Amino acid sequence: MLSIMALLAGALSPAVATDNEAAAQFWLNMAQHCGQAFEGRRVIARDDRPDLLEGNERLIVHFRECSSELLALPFHIGAVDGSWDRSRTWRYSWRDGQLELRHDHRLSSGEPDESNTMYGGLSIGRGTPVQQQFLFTERTADDGSELGWRIEIIPGVRYTYGTFSGDNWTWRLDFDLSNPLDKLPPAPWGHQ
Repeated sequence: MLSIMALLAGALSPAVATDNEAAAQFWLNMAQHCGQAFEGRRVIARDDRPDLLEGNERLIVHFRECSSELLALPFHIGAVDGSWDRSRTWRYSWRDGQLELRHDHRLSSGEPDESNTMYGGLSIGRGTPVQQQFLFTERTADDGSELGWRIEIIPGVRYTYGTFSGDNWTWRLDFDLSNPLDKLPPAPWGHQ
């Protein structure tokens, strides 16, 4: 873990850290959990469109792939019937000194879901070491509010992934970082 931290710190300094110190610290806060997986729960359900979740699923995030260029976090959804959806991976990377979030969606065959993959956005520059927002620039709410993703990381406590409109959460998942799973999930679809 220390070698990953040193690698990331070296890779992000001084150019990225100088330009966006909060984003660089956010990255390091995420990287602390590399190689671990955690359970979570839906905290806020969607009310503006159909929700991906029923609210009774087993949710797992796996801090699976970590380098100075990429943090890849597969999101596993376990249904009540015992089946798993391993189609989604949240991908954090750097683009021109700015954090970027992309969503890698795969079919159960492992092939990319061409109609619904690699969408995302860049951080909007009002972030902190524990929270970053990524703007989906192709759309806004009916009232003109920004739409995107809000990610929070409190090391050893909580990882939160969700969507926002203006200042409000529109969907939110919280993962308990204080209790890593003993058994890691299998690879997400397409990443064996």
